[in-house]
Amino acid sequence: MKILLIGNYAADRQESMLRFANMLEKGLKERGHEVRSVQPPVVFGRRVADNSPLKKWLGHIDKLVLFPRRLRQLAAWADIVHICDHSNAIYSTVIGNRPFVVTCHDLLGVRGALGEFPEHHTGWSGRIYQRAVLRGLHKSPVIVCVSNATLNDTVKLVGKERNKLSVIYNGLNYPYSPMDRSMAIQHLAKIGLSQDQDFLLHVGGNQWYKNRLGVLHIFRHLLSHPEASHLHLVLAGKPWTGEMKDYIRTGGIEGRITELTDVSNEDLRALYSATKGLLFPSLREGFGWPIIEAQACGCPVFTSNRAPMNEIGGSCAVYIDPEEPSQAAERIAEALRSSGGGGAEAIHNAGRFAPEQMIDGYIAVYRDTLDASAGQ
Repeated sequence: MKILLIGNYAADRQESMLRFANMLEKGLKERGHEVRSVQPPVVFGRRVADNSPLKKWLGHIDKLVLFPRRLRQLAAWADIVHICDHSNAIYSTVIGNRPFVVTCHDLLGVRGALGEFPEHHTGWSGRIYQRAVLRGLHKSPVIVCVSNATLNDTVKLVGKERNKLSVIYNGLNYPYSPMDRSMAIQHLAKIGLSQDQDFLLHVGGNQWYKNRLGVLHIFRHLLSHPEASHLHLVLAGKPWTGEMKDYIRTGGIEGRITELTDVSNEDLRALYSATKGLLFPSLREGFGWPIIEAQACGCPVFTSNRAPMNEIGGSCAVYIDPEEPSQAAERIAEALRSSGGGGAEAIHNAGRFAPEQMIDGYIAVYRDTLDASAGQ
């Protein structure tokens, strides 16, 4: 097959989506398919600093004016087009009569624009964009969802019949596995962590639903438990927000928190292998990659008892209420006492998310879509 993959605008720095598209390209090429990857070019968007208010608007020129012209030409080459992120479903009107598939990672943006989350406000331009995304999804003949939770949202908001929807779990986007203790110590030393310091780990960005302030609340309560009073917390991902810095300063936990940004895959593997557990109390997710990354390293996972976290984490994760910090801390302390939630059981659960299975799933969807298109 000749497959065209539509990826994300690089200047938006959506690392997980860029990795997803790269995984697909690599896996499909290894199966002998002819693959081309394309994404909106960063032209106008590179002319201003990242913190400039013009950045978003210049990016829209790249995405909505420059890119469609190129995409029309490239789509004509392909047997099938794969829009790798639902937020690019706006391009469904650009690819002509080519059969296409969309992967829906989550509908949090659409739901937010519809006012479903009072704790998060979507601006007027965001509401317009998300309406365009929803229209693109309505036009999509086939939508692949990354979890059953996302599939249920898609049925509700897009109105697709379930026979036009499928679930293909994301695969691990790096070969995470338990790291030898001596090697992990070397990596930890390189990023400024002592081998003698026990710590909990959080991995994530600063999106509202990641609940990073909630991570700090839970950790503060956890320190009152004897099993956890000696622990530190490592926050890996995006730099702290001003609100997080204020809470750390006023909450009496300064000196107990470490900030890590731009962490390499091997350093992250070392963190997963050395930590007492991943603390991942998200309010919402479409999938939750850190859960399976941690489990692939044998790391205990403390995550929200909500879909899709409890769908992805399986029976070995320890589930908490992300909006009840005191109760969550008590549940985590209990798990720390029993040393449960990790090890071989966690590694076994992570095995459900092998990248080879993901690639097999998409190839089957492509073939079914082409067969259906040929029969019309």
